[in-house]
Amino acid sequence: MTSRKGAEIIVDYLVREGVPYAFGMCGHGDIGLLDALYDRQDEITTISVHHESVAGFMADAFFRVRNIPVATFTSCGPGSANLPVALGSALMDSSAFLAITGNVATTQFNRGPFQESGRHYQADFPSVVRPYVKRSFQATRPEQLPLMLRQAFAVMTQGRPGPAHLDVPLDVFVESTTAEVPDPALWRHGVSAATAASDADVTAALDLLLGAARPVLVAGHGVELADGSAALAELAAELGLPVANTPLGKGVIDARSPLSLGATGRNGTYQANRATRNADVILALGTRFDDRSTSSWLPGYTYAIPPTRLIHVDVDPAEIGRNYPATLGVIADAGVFLGQLLARLRQRRRDASGGADGLTPASPARAAWRASIADWTRQWDAHIAPHRDSDSEPIRPERLLADLRRVLPADGILVSDVGVHHNWIVQEWPAFAPRTILQSWGFASMGFGVGGALGAKLAAPSAPVVAVVGDGGFLLLPSVVATAVEYQIPVVWVVWNNHGFVSIRDQQEAYFGAGRTLATSFLHHGTGTAYTPDYAAMARSMGADGSVVKSPGDLAGAIEAALASGRPTVLDVYVDPYAKPPAAATWDLPPLPHPVPGFGWPDEEALPAPGSGSGGR
Repeated sequence: MTSRKGAEIIVDYLVREGVPYAFGMCGHGDIGLLDALYDRQDEITTISVHHESVAGFMADAFFRVRNIPVATFTSCGPGSANLPVALGSALMDSSAFLAITGNVATTQFNRGPFQESGRHYQADFPSVVRPYVKRSFQATRPEQLPLMLRQAFAVMTQGRPGPAHLDVPLDVFVESTTAEVPDPALWRHGVSAATAASDADVTAALDLLLGAARPVLVAGHGVELADGSAALAELAAELGLPVANTPLGKGVIDARSPLSLGATGRNGTYQANRATRNADVILALGTRFDDRSTSSWLPGYTYAIPPTRLIHVDVDPAEIGRNYPATLGVIADAGVFLGQLLARLRQRRRDASGGADGLTPASPARAAWRASIADWTRQWDAHIAPHRDSDSEPIRPERLLADLRRVLPADGILVSDVGVHHNWIVQEWPAFAPRTILQSWGFASMGFGVGGALGAKLAAPSAPVVAVVGDGGFLLLPSVVATAVEYQIPVVWVVWNNHGFVSIRDQQEAYFGAGRTLATSFLHHGTGTAYTPDYAAMARSMGADGSVVKSPGDLAGAIEAALASGRPTVLDVYVDPYAKPPAAATWDLPPLPHPVPGFGWPDEEALPAPGSGSGGR
C-alpha cells in the first residue's frame, strides 16, 4: 500500500479529475497543500493571487467558459474569510469550483490558536461558508479525504452546478495514510447528470406551444449550462418562436437572429418585456424568475402569469412554482428537453404527412404576433440608436458598448463587473454565442468582472477577453493587474470611469429626491469636486499598459491596440455619469414605490396600479 500525505491525496485526485489550475493565496494554514502542488507542477498549474476573492472569481469564470471545475486554496481565518463573496456569486449563478480552505491543527481545536474560527464551535469555518456552497466537508483525518473529494466533485457537477467546500486542518495536510485515491472514471464519469422529461410532459408542452397564438420562449442560463443553444435555435426557427432571454441567459441565442428579442426585466428591452407580458403561452427554460428579470413579479410589467400559461422547465425542482404558477412544470435538463421537444415535433410532422399540426409559423395569428413584435423592436431601436454614434463628451455608454462590440470578435469574451455599466450591458450588449458574456447576476458581487477576467482568459487562451468594470469595482481589487503581469495573462480592463457608485447614487435621487446623495460619489470633500485616481498610471506602475480615453473618436482605436498588444492593459474611459438606461420595465424595493417605466407606456395597454395585485394588462 502506498502511503501519501493528505495534501498529496488531494492533489492526486485533482489531477485525476483533470483539474488544470489551482488558484489561491498562501498562508500558514495551507503550506502543506502548496508543498504537494510543488511536486505536480507539470500536471496542475498553481496561480498565486494578491486577494483571496480574486481566486474565487477566477475559478467561477473559468467554469462558466469551460464547464470544468478548478480548485482554490486559502489559509485559515481572514484568508478564507475573503472567499464567501466569490462563493456566493458562483452558487447563485450555478457555477462550480472546489474551495479548499486551510484550518488550524486538530490538536489545537478549542484552544483559541492563531486565526481559529472557534468562539462557538471548534475550527468552525464550515459554518462561515455553508450558506454559499452546495456542500461543506471538514476532514479531521487524512483517511477521510478520498471519500470527501469524490463526493465534493459529484455534488458540484451533478444536477444544478455549484461550488463545494473542503476544510482541511494543517495536520491533515501533512499526515500520511494508506487510503486509496478514488478513480473518477470508476466512480463518477459514467454518471449522466442530464435529466429527461417524461413522454407525457413533452407531448403536453408541444400541444401548448402549437395551440398558442402569441407564444414566447424565455431562455435562461440553464440553456447555456446544458449546451442547449443549438437546439434552442432549431426549435425557435421551426416553430417561428420569438425568443427573449433572461439577463443571465444572454448569448444563448445569437442577438443577430430576427427571433431574438433581448433581455427581460428591469434593464431589458421594450420588445422583450412587451412580448412576455402579452404572450398567451411562455416556454421558460432554465430560469428561476428572479426579481430583476421579472420587474419584481409585479403583474403586467414583464409577465402576467396567469392569465399567460407557463411551461416551466428547470433541472432544479425547487425553482418550479417558486415565483409563478406553472400550467406545466417539468423537472429536466434544458438541453435534453429541447432535444426531446424537437424530436417529438418532427415525428408529429412526419406522421401528419402534410404538416397539419396546429398553428405553424405561417399561420395568420403567428404572423400578426411577429409583426407586432417587429414594430416594437423598431420603436426601441429608433430610441436607442442615435446614442450609439454620439460624439458627446464624456462618452455616452451606448457609444462605448457599440464601439467595443464592433472591435471585439464574435468569439471574444466580455466579462462584466457589477455597477451601472452592468445595467447598460444587459440592455445594450449583443451577445452572439453562449459563454461569451460573463456576469455575476444573482449575488451581484462587485469584483467578479475585475478578477474573473483572468479565469476567463485561462479558460479560453485563444479568445480575446475584455472586462468592463466600474471605477468603484476596480478600486476593490486592482491587484489583479499585478497577477496578470506576473503570469503574462493578456486581459484588457475597460474602467467605466464615472466618478462613483452611480447606480446607487441614481437610486438615492430617484427614491429620496434630487441632491440627496451621500457616500456614492467620489469627491474631494474639502472642495466638493469630483475625484478620480489615474487608473492607467496604476496599471503602468504594476508593469501593464495603461491609457486614458476621453474622446469617443479615440475609443475603438484604443481597444483595438490593447487587444493587439498581447499585454495586460487598463483603459481608463471617461463615461457620462448622468446618462441613465431607458426603462422599459421596473424593479421594486418595498416599501418604496416602484418607478413607472419611462419608455413606451403612453402607447401601451393600461398597467395595473402599483400594489393592486391585478393580473390585467
